[in-house]
Amino acid sequence: MEKLECIIVEDEPLAAELLADYISQVPFLELNAIYSDAIYAMDGLKSKGADVVFLDINLPKLKGYDFIKILAHPPQVIITTAYRDYAVDGYELNVTDYLLKPVNFNRFLMAVNKLKKKEPLAEPASATVSPERKSLTVNISKKRVKVFLDEILFIESQREYIHIITGTTKYVVKMQLTEMEAQLDTEDFVRVHRSFIVAIKKITAYNASQVEIGEQVIPIGRSYKEPVLKCLAR
Repeated sequence: MEKLECIIVEDEPLAAELLADYISQVPFLELNAIYSDAIYAMDGLKSKGADVVFLDINLPKLKGYDFIKILAHPPQVIITTAYRDYAVDGYELNVTDYLLKPVNFNRFLMAVNKLKKKEPLAEPASATVSPERKSLTVNISKKRVKVFLDEILFIESQREYIHIITGTTKYVVKMQLTEMEAQLDTEDFVRVHRSFIVAIKKITAYNASQVEIGEQVIPIGRSYKEPVLKCLAR
């Protein structure tokens, strides 16, 4: 069985050491790194990836649940915390399990046995395999909803919500536009206004003051004008 690569995000050294010891005793788990800060963990996930995150909730700078929400493609998550009250929020974010500190080994084993194991590598196919479509996952009505990036036309900010507009659907998500912008590839999306991000390949026409996506006209903000026009001229 191929091992599941794990990271620990925990600011309490003793709690992190205990989890590391438990992981070392499970044949199908392999510990890659320990982070005391979610910001560093995010960088580590982007560069190295991981199959499983053992995540404390009460972290400095960026809290555990906010960390999960920001990730475009979150790995499997097992929550660790001293506070029982966080359990409901954890299950709403589709975490694998929720461990109360101090964690005992039997309860740890129960949690990791819920993890989805890696599928065996298939034999190479003779036919060409299409690349996997890029997507992001957002929270809507207490559900994790996948949105394919190639379907997005534009994203509009409406106070504390954003509207993700595709050709067939409007997704309403409680999130700041800047937070969404950080999850998008600048090769595919550009922010044209404080209230709008557009999909570059979906633009059908533009000038110095606006872009058009089909019949939708979207203004270009004064402070965004120069970088937007440079981007579209590439």
